[in-house]
Amino acid sequence: MSGGPAKSVSGSGGATTAPAGLDQLDPLLQHRSRLGALVLLSDADTINFSRLRTLLDETDGNLGAQLRKLEDAGYISVEKKFTDRKPVSWYCLTASGRQRLRAHLQAIEMLLKSAKL
Repeated sequence: MSGGPAKSVSGSGGATTAPAGLDQLDPLLQHRSRLGALVLLSDADTINFSRLRTLLDETDGNLGAQLRKLEDAGYISVEKKFTDRKPVSWYCLTASGRQRLRAHLQAIEMLLKSAKL
């Protein structure tokens, strides 16, 4: 059933510490939709809910819940407007959100560099 001998995760040849950057990952950004939303918003002034939903291929309910978590944490702000008598939510990355995204991506970069593939 196995494809060969299992590698030991502890012992004389294994790592003795966690890889660089692992402890610096932002737990809030480890969800695909939340990370994707911040990356999209990092390159735009604002993006409306419908566009984010399409780009991230999410349902209304799931995206709404993920955006609320980012908003509650202060990573994004939302402005609600009416267009043709319909409510439209516009999202924007905050300075704090930009800083947290940058730190998270730097941690991922450190992790990738430490991988021995």
